[in-house]
Amino acid sequence: MINREKLKIQYEKELALFEEKHPKSKEIFERAKGSLLQGVPMNWMVKWAGSYPVCVADAKGAYFTDVDGNKYLDLCLGDTGSMVGHAPEAAVKAITEYVSKGTTFMLPTEDAAWNGEELSRRFGMKYWQFATSATDANRFALRLARQVTKRPLILAYNWCYHGTVDETVAIMDDCGKTVAKPGNLGPQVNPEKTTRIIEWNDIPALEDALKDCKVAAVLAEPVMTNCGIVHPDPGYHDALRALTKKYGTLLIIDETHTICTGVGGYTKAYGLKPDMVVVGKTIASGIPAAAYGFSEELGDKVSAEIPYELCDIGGIGGTLAANALTMHAMKATLSEVLTEDFYARNIPLAARFNEGIQGVINEFDLPWNTTQLGCRTEYWFRKEPAKNGGEAEAAVDFELDQYMHLASLNRGILMTPFHNMALITAATTEDDIDRHTAVFREIVQNILD
Repeated sequence: MINREKLKIQYEKELALFEEKHPKSKEIFERAKGSLLQGVPMNWMVKWAGSYPVCVADAKGAYFTDVDGNKYLDLCLGDTGSMVGHAPEAAVKAITEYVSKGTTFMLPTEDAAWNGEELSRRFGMKYWQFATSATDANRFALRLARQVTKRPLILAYNWCYHGTVDETVAIMDDCGKTVAKPGNLGPQVNPEKTTRIIEWNDIPALEDALKDCKVAAVLAEPVMTNCGIVHPDPGYHDALRALTKKYGTLLIIDETHTICTGVGGYTKAYGLKPDMVVVGKTIASGIPAAAYGFSEELGDKVSAEIPYELCDIGGIGGTLAANALTMHAMKATLSEVLTEDFYARNIPLAARFNEGIQGVINEFDLPWNTTQLGCRTEYWFRKEPAKNGGEAEAAVDFELDQYMHLASLNRGILMTPFHNMALITAATTEDDIDRHTAVFREIVQNILD
């Protein structure tokens, strides 16, 4: 149904409009090429739709303004890092009041104990540790899993994403073999030596991968999100827990994105019983922070494996992890921002977003679908929701993605890059949702036969 010639012509029009609206962003980008690799502070920022990234000036709530004075409804929200909204008052107050007291000491504060207790209440894990990013938390969790089980391998899912953890930058090829993910830069070792990759929702493949008892841990999002929202089939989590227990494999649930489900993520909402939980990004209102928790049984085993005299050189930790400022920001976020009320308000708005998009899809009889997970929602260029990462990846249409993102941006709406996901926060309104629906309808209609 998409007219590819119209798509090409319309994209060029949108590109010209982007250049017209963002001269100062262009000026800063060109200047940055003299000091920043490819003109950006992180390499992947070159992939944003448009001739160059938009340069942000300030943000509040569900909106940000760029250096050219353009204002945007932010449905990306830092890809979950700012899911609580930009500069929530409770976090701003806590951060600004606390920073004058010092920021990092290599010593604990009382806030750290409070955060551990609150995370235990939410996720059901007895013991907690902190890191500066979910990548680090996942990396540490995998190291500890291998140490405790004395097994060499980990299992992850095709087209999953768990940050820059080396073992997970891998996919399954057409023959079912684990290989490096396309674009994997300088892998330390062939991931075939560290990782088994299977498809999500494939129970026979899961058992086959675990039955030789060489897998230390399964690392899984409870719902896949970075390749699009891919829900578990009914009964899959029961099978995952039963099979990991049967073969003595630890189960690590990564809630970094699925914290959008509720206060205790998908784990609490659906009564999961993993051995470890990882969470990050939004738990300190965008201040770099993550946490990883252990069941009481596993935590006791981990403690027994860490020699007192060598605990500072074991490859676990970080000088800035659990710093005092971060712990204070996390306490403010968990106690006053990321609350039951936050989800009760925003999940229905995400449903409204989905309904609006699905209405346009139905109106034009497009072979697309929408999916929702808590206050996160997404549309995909395939008729039925994907059942696994392979199906999700096969539905990627890069040219269409770039057009949809650029056209939305030119109309004052920022979607999450690289796929078509939106997050709803406490400052997002019904009018915001309906405006996106109207923009979506307009930009889709512009490329149809």
